[in-house]
Amino acid sequence: MVKRIKHSLEYLIDKSLQKNTSEAEENLLNDFVSNEYKNANWDEIAMGSSDEASINIFENIQFRIEKKKTFNPFLKYMAAASILFLIGLGVLFKPSISTAKQLTFKTLDTPKSIQLSDGSKIYLAANSLFKYPEKFDADERKVSLLKGNAFFEVAKDRKHPFIIQSGDLKTRVVGTSFHIQLSKSKCEVIVVTGKVNVSAKGQNVDLVPNEEALFTENKLTKQMAEKAYQVNWYNTDITLNQTTLKQVITILQYKYGVSFEYKNDKVLDMRLTVFIKKEASLESVLEQINYITNLKFKVYDEIVKEN
Repeated sequence: MVKRIKHSLEYLIDKSLQKNTSEAEENLLNDFVSNEYKNANWDEIAMGSSDEASINIFENIQFRIEKKKTFNPFLKYMAAASILFLIGLGVLFKPSISTAKQLTFKTLDTPKSIQLSDGSKIYLAANSLFKYPEKFDADERKVSLLKGNAFFEVAKDRKHPFIIQSGDLKTRVVGTSFHIQLSKSKCEVIVVTGKVNVSAKGQNVDLVPNEEALFTENKLTKQMAEKAYQVNWYNTDITLNQTTLKQVITILQYKYGVSFEYKNDKVLDMRLTVFIKKEASLESVLEQINYITNLKFKVYDEIVKEN
C-alpha cells in the first residue's frame, strides 16, 4: 500500500512538472499537496525550519528544470509536501535522535565522578546535577550540565562529537578535557587539553588550553583563564602554598558549588597554606581557613558567610 501511494504521488508530480496533467489531475494534486503542507507536523529541532526547507527544495527544482519556464504557484508546496509525506512514510528521512534512556547524576556535599558508556569521565563538583543517556546511540553524544560545575575528560571519537548543554551555552568537542562552571548569572568553559568550540545565542568561539569562554548577560567573550580554575580539584589532593584567600575561595567555589560572602574585600589578599584532600568536606576545609586567618566562615545551604 505504501509503495503504491508513493508511486502514485511521484507519478503525478512528474507528470505535472512535464505539463502533461489534465485539469482535473492538476486540481487534485494541488489540493492534496496544499492540504498536506498546511497540516504537516514539522520537527524544527530534527529537520530545521520548514520555510527554509521548502524554499531550498523549490530553488533546487527551479534550477534543475528549464529556467525559462513559468512555475506553478503551488510548486513550492508540492515539493515540500512531497518531502513531508514521504517522511511520514519513513521513505526519505531517518532522524538521528537518541532513544536511549536518560539518567541523572546528582552530588550533595562532596564531589563525585562517573564514567559514561563511551569511556568519557565526568567529575562532578558538590551541589551539581548532570543528565546523560544510558548509552550513546546517535550521531552526536549529547549530555547536559543542569546545575553546578564539572570537569570533563571526553573520549576521542571524531565520528560522534561530544556536546554539552549548560544553560544557554553549548560546548562541542571531539576528545579533550575542560571545566564547565554554571551559575544563575553566568557560565564559564576553561580548556585544559585539546580544542573546544563554545556557542550561545548566535555567538561562538574556539578555545585552546588555558583559554576561557565566559557567557554572561547574553554576551560570549574569550579570555585567558585564571590559574586558580586550572587546579586539579577533581581527582587529587591539593596543597595551596602561600596562596591568596581569593584564589583559595575560587577553588572552593568550583569544587563545592558554593558562593562566598565576606564583610571586607581586604581579607582576600591574605596569604595562607591550605591542604585539601580529594574527599574532604567543605566544613573541614573551612576549619583550616578559620584557624589560620581568625575568620569565621560558616556554611548556610549553598552559601558560605563570614560571621
